[in-house]
Amino acid sequence: MLNLSSLFYTGDAAEQCLQAELDLDPHERDFIANAKTAVREALRAGIPRELRLLGYDKDIPTPRFFTQGSWAYKTLNRPAKKLQQADVDDGCYLPLSFLTQTRRPSIAATVFFTIAQKALDPLVNERRWKLVTDKPTCVRIIISTTAHIDIPLYAIPDGEFATLRARALDFDSVATNLSEAIFKAERDAWTALPTNSVMLAHREDDWMQSDPRPVKEWFLKAVDDKGEQLRRVVRYLKAYRDWKWTSGGPASILLMAAAVPLFEKQERRDDLALLTVVKGLPTVLRDGVNNPIDESECLTERLRKGSKERDLVEEAAAAFEHLAMLLDGAIAASNPAQACEWMRQAFGQRFPDCPERVAVLS
Repeated sequence: MLNLSSLFYTGDAAEQCLQAELDLDPHERDFIANAKTAVREALRAGIPRELRLLGYDKDIPTPRFFTQGSWAYKTLNRPAKKLQQADVDDGCYLPLSFLTQTRRPSIAATVFFTIAQKALDPLVNERRWKLVTDKPTCVRIIISTTAHIDIPLYAIPDGEFATLRARALDFDSVATNLSEAIFKAERDAWTALPTNSVMLAHREDDWMQSDPRPVKEWFLKAVDDKGEQLRRVVRYLKAYRDWKWTSGGPASILLMAAAVPLFEKQERRDDLALLTVVKGLPTVLRDGVNNPIDESECLTERLRKGSKERDLVEEAAAAFEHLAMLLDGAIAASNPAQACEWMRQAFGQRFPDCPERVAVLS
């Protein structure tokens, strides 16, 4: 029996491990963070400008932002192969005053996309980035060969946002400056805003009810309850997916929703914790996985609709069966070099080829 855990994760920065290989290096992380800040500044200045050009001259909304997805969950991995890109999601929210009594924005979603894209044009041209405008639910900016920023566009009912905006003035009396007051007010805003009050702009379907906050809160609470090992296991699953599929494969939200109920903490044994999850994944995928905050949405059905020619759910289930076989065999092996070879088949060269660090158990 072998203990491979030190090759998955080690607290020693001097020792190579899979988890460290999945991390963005400091330069990449700083580059993405700075790009995200520049995009926000361009939208803050540009969206009011474009609205004025369209003829709106009072109560011009100023966008606010909410980081979502893997950057917010701290599960973002470096790309495993060429053509793959790190994906950062930064939602742009407007407290639109153009609302009908049905609480749906009367301004067309296509107009929202248009003004956001025009607001971003100067920045994109200056930085020589690429603006992608064919994604149904977001504006995408490709900022390098290995990273892009997705900007979903949301509408928030004006009445809700006016109340929250007023809180900034209350915080101003105790905050050191107005920007700190607004930050605190906005932080509370996302917590207090009803989930059915957030509408996502869609290029074909105009507006749809969608709120990214409950999924983020669900996953972060699961990590709080079960420990950081859960977050690492999710990252290993995503790393396997990215090595197995150059593009496509099961979505991150599907892997998270399937993994969290299966996860069992194994003290200092990331290999065993991962094995428990991957042994259960095939059955769970075949049975169907629902959105953890909306049981009416089947995430595996969303995957199945990705192809008419192939059963993508069965393909994913079979792939994780193969991973379970490799990992189970590696742990049960007596030869550390063979165990490392099997893990490199699963995760690629990012898994350390260091058989001398594998612990042999009696």
